[in-house]
Amino acid sequence: LVVILMLCAAVMAVLVVHGIAEEPKAVEAGFQKLSYAKGKITKLHFYFHDTFTGKNPTAVMVAQSNITSKSPTFFGLIMMCDDPLMEGPEPISEIVGRAQGFYGSTGLEDFGLLMTMNYVFTEGKYNGSTLSVLGWNPVFHQYRVMPIVGGSGVFRLARGITTAKTYSFNTTMGNAVV
Repeated sequence: LVVILMLCAAVMAVLVVHGIAEEPKAVEAGFQKLSYAKGKITKLHFYFHDTFTGKNPTAVMVAQSNITSKSPTFFGLIMMCDDPLMEGPEPISEIVGRAQGFYGSTGLEDFGLLMTMNYVFTEGKYNGSTLSVLGWNPVFHQYRVMPIVGGSGVFRLARGITTAKTYSFNTTMGNAVV
């Protein structure tokens, strides 16, 4: 994930309203064109490993509706996760934190997730700091942009966006690296 933090909450709304492309470089170019959005920018690049299988799953189902099993979008399914945030996509990469939160399938016709997630940093200069993400994740889009609605530690009062791209997805097991 590439995370761009701004202390200006209006930036996200302007980019969405004006239809800026979601590809990370296009999003960054859009920020640089905004004269009033000159707050401190921090860019982070990491991978979270969402694992449903094995003896140590990092994501588990906590609820489902009475129609989830019949729904093509798994509507009503809610998952809780505590995924490792890693420097690289390989399972042996260094862990820099955890992606902790929950996500649920919210579309009856289109597959998308409501993400409520905290990125909790446990290593390096961001150790003890968090970023909070709350937004819609259309998981089958190549790039997804979700708002950062706050943070703690060095990211106190953070505002900005996180751009997600799936690195790998195992359709049989459901495990993903994003």
